[in-house]
Amino acid sequence: MPHPEIPQLTTPRLRLRAMTHADWPDYAALMMSERAQFMGGPFDQPRAWGMFCADHAQWDLLGCGALMIEDRTTGRALGQVAINGGPLFPEWELGWLLYPAAEGRGLAFEAASTLQNWARETRRLPTLVSYVDPGNHRSRRLAERLGAVQDAAASRPDPADLVYRHFGTPQGTAEGAGMG
Repeated sequence: MPHPEIPQLTTPRLRLRAMTHADWPDYAALMMSERAQFMGGPFDQPRAWGMFCADHAQWDLLGCGALMIEDRTTGRALGQVAINGGPLFPEWELGWLLYPAAEGRGLAFEAASTLQNWARETRRLPTLVSYVDPGNHRSRRLAERLGAVQDAAASRPDPADLVYRHFGTPQGTAEGAGMG
């Protein structure tokens, strides 16, 4: 697959942009903290680095991946939103994370809904899911606010996760779905 163009998407408050090495320290701090508990963490530094690199590499390999959520006014990175695929994900997954200082302002909804629209309109993905830890009530509410409904029959990477389906019905896997 030729190198895809990593999109830059904007909202009134946010810029969703490609990851850079400068984003690593804040990402690592979150992933190595107790706040990563709902994502299978906390992780050690090598594992967090591998996840950071995989988030970016998916653009080259799958035509989707992670984008940093940046405040358009200050330029400060606030977290990440992603369309994840590949062998670790049974279906295309819409995922998000916010750094602690960015929570409670509707930024995750703004970023996730923007990337959700991109996935539907530009990538023409027939469906997305979000894998959510049952104890992560904030992410469960966000998935529902995005219009997703629980899909108990869907495959999941962690049997304990809830699966929220954003639109459509399953039509192939993230690993085997058409990339173009």
